[in-house]
Amino acid sequence: MVVLAGIGGAFFAFNGHHSLTTSKPQHINLVALGDSLTEGVGDEKKQGGYVSQIKSKLESKQNVKVSTANYGVAGNRSDQIEKRLKTQPKFQKTLKNADVIVMTVGGNDLFQRLQQEMFVSSTTTVKKDMSTALDTYQDKLTSLMTEIRKVNPKAPLFLYSIYNPVYVYFANVSLISQSVADYNEAAKKTAQADGHAYFVDINHDLSDGQYNTKAKRAKLVKQNKNVNGQGLNLARYNDVMSEQHKNSNIYISNDDHFHPNHKGYGIMTNHLYKVMMAHRDQWER
Repeated sequence: MVVLAGIGGAFFAFNGHHSLTTSKPQHINLVALGDSLTEGVGDEKKQGGYVSQIKSKLESKQNVKVSTANYGVAGNRSDQIEKRLKTQPKFQKTLKNADVIVMTVGGNDLFQRLQQEMFVSSTTTVKKDMSTALDTYQDKLTSLMTEIRKVNPKAPLFLYSIYNPVYVYFANVSLISQSVADYNEAAKKTAQADGHAYFVDINHDLSDGQYNTKAKRAKLVKQNKNVNGQGLNLARYNDVMSEQHKNSNIYISNDDHFHPNHKGYGIMTNHLYKVMMAHRDQWER
């Protein structure tokens, strides 16, 4: 009886301890802000892009309950995102209560400028103008980050890189890919200066798509030279933007050849999840 009592006591002690350590799911508020990539444009399943996917992934793999707020607006540049934050009290209040902040920014800053420059200026002028535009972008991104930190100084911020949505059609046009790389380097430095911001690099996965080896990319560059010549032709660019093409990127929407499709948002989600897990001490309690 003494032995049985001891076993019974051990059994109930174990179960008591187990019940105490099985906690309720942690609740986190994830606030996403930015441009069309946060809004979810291009997701043919109409499920909200990476915002809904990261919510599902965190809840299925971690002991968390996630509430999300989406402040992505298609077409917004960095200065327009900042203006919305400064002038919209609801946006400010929601961001203030965020445990996690995720942001997409920079694509419109870059590509709106590239479209203005590449078809009307000489190569020398374009390079000079793009260098000036890069400096302006870094200043604007720093200003945006400063404004975010005025509202919420502590929550970890996960900043997505930008990518080259038309790489598979213009792999031989180095100015586009180099500009993307330059803007990403500026964004990465800005994130590092913040101290609680982390860069989520999606550039090559989304830009390269199925051309994911050096040999495949070399073959693509050769093909593009035969079609495009040495530069970016306006007629060819408009053709790509308005038609379906056999070389389309498997992660980019065929509707506009610019935004991620559902698979592309899955790539974004996987990268975000990986970086969030690497810095889970910043948001898990």
